[in-house]
Order: sequence, then structure tokens, then C-alpha cells
Amino acid sequence: MTGASVIFSPLLPWPAIWVAAALALAFVALALWRGLSGWWLRALAAAALIGALTQPALQREDRRPLSDIVILVVDRSASQSLPGRPEQTAAAVARVSAEVAALPETELRVVELGDGPDDTGTRAMTALAQALAEEPRARVAGAILITDGQVHDMEAAPALPAPLNVLMTGRDRDWDRRVAILSAPAFGIIGEEAAIRLRVEDQGQVPPAEAGGFAQLSVTVDGGESQAVVVPVNTDIEVPLRLDHGGTNVVQFAVATAEGELTDRNNMAVVEINGVRDRLRVLLVSGEPHAGERTWRNLLKSDSAVDLVHFTILRPPEKQDGVPVSELSLIAFPTRELFVEKINEFDLIIFDRYKLRGILPASYFSNIRDYVLQGGAVLVSAGPDFASAESIFYSSLAEILPAAPTGRVIDGGFKPALTALGHRHPVTEGLEAFAPGAAEGGESPGWGSWLRIVDLEKPDGQVVMQGPDARPLLVLNRVGEGRIALLASDQAWLWSRGYEGGGPQLELLRRLAHWMMKEPELEEEALLAEAKGTDLTITRRSLAEGPRDVTLTGPDGAVSVVPLAETEPGRFTATWAAPGMGLYRLSDGDLTRVVALGPATPKEFEETIATDERLAPAVEPTNGGFLRLEDGLPDLRQVRAGRPAVGRGWIGITPRDAYVTQDIRILPLLPAWLLLLLTAGLAVAAWLREGRR
Repeated sequence: MTGASVIFSPLLPWPAIWVAAALALAFVALALWRGLSGWWLRALAAAALIGALTQPALQREDRRPLSDIVILVVDRSASQSLPGRPEQTAAAVARVSAEVAALPETELRVVELGDGPDDTGTRAMTALAQALAEEPRARVAGAILITDGQVHDMEAAPALPAPLNVLMTGRDRDWDRRVAILSAPAFGIIGEEAAIRLRVEDQGQVPPAEAGGFAQLSVTVDGGESQAVVVPVNTDIEVPLRLDHGGTNVVQFAVATAEGELTDRNNMAVVEINGVRDRLRVLLVSGEPHAGERTWRNLLKSDSAVDLVHFTILRPPEKQDGVPVSELSLIAFPTRELFVEKINEFDLIIFDRYKLRGILPASYFSNIRDYVLQGGAVLVSAGPDFASAESIFYSSLAEILPAAPTGRVIDGGFKPALTALGHRHPVTEGLEAFAPGAAEGGESPGWGSWLRIVDLEKPDGQVVMQGPDARPLLVLNRVGEGRIALLASDQAWLWSRGYEGGGPQLELLRRLAHWMMKEPELEEEALLAEAKGTDLTITRRSLAEGPRDVTLTGPDGAVSVVPLAETEPGRFTATWAAPGMGLYRLSDGDLTRVVALGPATPKEFEETIATDERLAPAVEPTNGGFLRLEDGLPDLRQVRAGRPAVGRGWIGITPRDAYVTQDIRILPLLPAWLLLLLTAGLAVAAWLREGRR
């Protein structure tokens, strides 16, 4: 094909030429005003002169036409895998490909996209913008998008030079029910109610049998037993929840799949709430003042979350110094209030070198025993008092104490050491790392010595630390619903004073107190899972030895068995690449755990009903439109620019008539000498005409 056009190559800048034209016009007007008969000849001469200055030429081009480009964006995201949509998508792709192939000088560019990274949904506009950037805009005759309309990146919609048409999958009668979390607290106080706002919502063409009714919502915490609640549909509700342990609480809400529902992938929602204690109430009872008393007090007072009630027996009953009680500035020990009325309000009771002196009646120790059996915690820091005839072992606490005294107190320096079990127990594992310096040539850490230990026998529990000749030093045990610990020495304070280099006294006592208060990170038998992206790091903490594996059940019901390797004493770990996001259930036969990898309901399944509302702002300005594939496959037509590009059963593209120039020839319209001669001739003709008159 060829093309011709007139071009100019002025001898002077265009502003100078326009000034010259204005002066010429002024002279012609003057001649006309004075009545000169040759004014029109003068006008022609001026026009010829100005035309000579612009140097007009005829440009002829040899052009090669370029084909038009149609961009087809195919949505292959997860919501497009719902029943019927893959078949509709495949048929639409085949039809568009055939229609474009039948058009002359028209090419098809196909772009397919899946789910966006990090659960960002369908990024159709981003894919369209990238495809448009890779093609010359002058050749793009149209864009076609095959999708369900659930697009999540409308802010990335490009400015299109041609019509955008959408072929929508799905069916007009589709309907779906989902659970949507409206608000949930990130933290919750253990024992207090936390409110979660949610909504059971119906979307699409809901059948009359399901519309406007109620749904049964099941609530499950950490994969335990579920509780059923009947809730109204399409109404915001608040579900009260009481957390019973610290750490991560995985709360799962689910409704049963209704008949004819599009999918059940969004019938479940998961909330992770971190359980925290409001205030930890600790009762510390010191039998007598001693150097280690301040160690306990400093440890517990250093934690702002601990409410400490501390009593020290400064004047035992046997002390007779003749001073009247009314003249003493001592606080009376409120024994009944603490050990009868308010004992269940404490999270931990510590007896520090306490012995039976008649201050606490025998019935109070029975209350303490029952308090432990019902879920409380008692820690006994034993000194010589524990080996005496007044030992608290000879009370009702004997039924729950993890070891019995032999009556011997061994004085002399010794280095505390971890037992084989202690290397695996979370209370004592890794304590060597807190030592001032590891001892060379031996297994004992470089800790300072303690100077006294109470000899124990018949340990019933977990011996995690030992003294000289492998004597039990720290014994832990679970009794009923509660926990009890026995530390057979009152010399831990020597570590805090740096005796012989000191040791991890604060870390040991902190872990011990937190284990007794059932902090999740110090459970000796635990199944943990941490998600990062689609990788799941599984940790099984156990005191038992031997190979371990974990069974994972995915959101689609698929089961995988993952073997664990012991990376540290008592810790078995593995990293598993999950096939997708959702809620995974972990079990090793003894323990179960639920973990949400990404949201339990991915963004693709939050809204599944096909719609044209989201894409309308990008489609309407291009004169494009929407067609449902359920109504039939469309034809493809060529329409002029600016005309509607969609109709009943057809969609349109706009031919762009793009071309590439292969050769250019430029010919002057008149030679310069001819223009000069013409100008001079007209000027002489005007002079002669006016001279004769």
C-alpha cells in the first residue's frame, strides 16, 4: 500500500513566516483600501513568495500493513475450578482462537494467570497491563477476559486503546454460603470472655428453602470437641469465647454444606487468638529470713505481670522474748484469707524454707493439696527444714510431693548437673548456654557450686537436675490437674551472687515458675507448627526417645505423613512444603494441633458468585461489555472505533490499520526558480495594470 501527503520544509522559522504573512496581508489590505486595481495580483504575488519560503513538497510512502493484535486473558485461578467453569473456560478459549484465526491480518496473544502470590487473589488487571506493555499499542485491536468477574486488583487496570470484553463463567442460578470474620481480638485474657464478630452470609440466587433462615455454626478450639450454635443467616453476630490456656488458640468456625451450594471451601473460618494472663498471682511464704529469700522476691517482682503476695515468718510462736504482741510492728499472717477464702485465686504458691510451726493448721495443708489436684501449682524450695521433724512433708502435702526426705542434710560444695532427662526437659534444656564458661574436658557446665543439698528418696516424677552422687536436686511432677516441684537446696542464690562464676539462676527459676503456671512454651510434651509462606515447620517436643512422624490432613482431606528428625535432645523437627493454603490438622497419635496456613478461606473463595460489578469501571469506558458463557459462545466482529463493541451473541474488536513504512520519496511541488519567476511576474503584472490606469 502507498500513502501521499504534503510536507513543508521552511527556509525560515515558522514565527518569521507568520510575521511575513501578516505584513503581506497588511499591504494587500492597504492596496485595497486605496483602490488600487492590482491589489489581487499583489495578493497572489505575496502568497507565491510566502509559499516559496515554506518549500512545500509531496511525500509518497511505501507502507507494509501490520496485523491487528487481540489479547486474550484467561483466568485460571482457584475460583475458576468450581464445577462447570473449567469446561466453560476451555470452550471459550477454543471459540475465540478460532474466530481470531478466521479474521484477516489478526493475531491472538493468550495470557493465563493463576492465584496471586501471598493470597492476593486474581490479578487479572496486572496480567492485562503486562501483556499490553509487551505489544505496540497502535496494533492492539481489543482485549478479551475470560473470568468469573472476581478480580482483586482493579487499581492496576490499564488505559486500553481498544474495547475490553469480558466472557463470564458461572451460572445464573449459582449460590453460596460462607462464614466471614468481621472482627476478632489478637489477644485474649485467659479465663475471661473474648467476643468475635462474624456473619454467616448467603450469596447469589439462594433457593427458597435456604433463604432467610438459620444455620448451625460449629465452634472448635485447637481441634478439640466442637460446640454447635444456631445463628441467623445474613446477620452480624457476636460469639463469646473463653480461652483456657496461654499461647496461640486456633478457633475454627464452620457451617454445614447446604444442598446445591457452589463450594464448601468458604464454609469455614479460622481465628488465631494469643491467650495471655491478665495478672499472675503468686503467694510466696518464707519460713524464715535467709539470703535466698531476696532472690525469689527479686525474680517475681521483676516481672510486671506478676502480683506477688510475700509473707516471711519473722517471729515464730516458739520465740519468747517478752515483747507484747500489741507493741510489735509486724503484719499478722492472714492465714484464713489466703489458704481458705482466696487460695484458688493464686496461680502459684511457693514455700521457701517453710516448716510446720503451728501457724498453719493441718486443714490448711489439705486445702493446698486439693488446690494442686484441681489445677494449682506448688513449688517447695527446701532447706534443712525439709529434713527435720517439722518438715511440711509430714502434712497432707505428702500425698502430692514428688520425693521424700531421708532426714539427712549434706553440707559441702557440689556442682549442680543436668540429668539425661534434664537435657530434654524444657525447664532445663540448654541451660549450659547460660553458663559463664563451659568446663573443659567434661560434660558438667561451668557453673558455680552450691553448698548444701537435702537428701531425697523415692522420687516420683521427673528428676531434671542432680547433685553429688546423682542425688535428686530438682524433681517435677504432675498431680491431678496441677503441678508440683521440689528443689532440694536453698543455695540457688549463690549463682546470683557470682559465687565461683555463678550460674543461670534467674533463667532456671523463671522457667520453673512459668512451667508450673502452665505456660505453653514450656510444655514437655507439645506439638508445634509454624507457618512461613507455604512452608510449615513442625516441632514435636517430647521426653521420650525414638523415631517420630506426624500425620497432616489438609483442607481438601488429603493425608500426608511427615517423618521428624531429632535435631536437639527432646526436639524432633521437619519442614514440609504445603500444597496450598487452608487449615491443616496435625497428629502424631498422642497430640493433635490445628494450624492455619494463610487464611482458612483463601481470597479466591471469599466471594465465588460470578459478577460484572468489579470489572465494570474498566470495561464501560472502552465501549466493551459482558457476555455470560452460559448463554452460548460469542461470535467475533470488527467494528469502527467509537462504536459499541458488544451485542447479543457477539463481541467486537476495532481494526487499527497499523503499518510500517518501507520507503519514502519526496518531490517538490514547484521548483524554487519557478516560484520566484511566478512571484516576479505577478508583481510586474500588478504594476503594469495600475500604471495604465
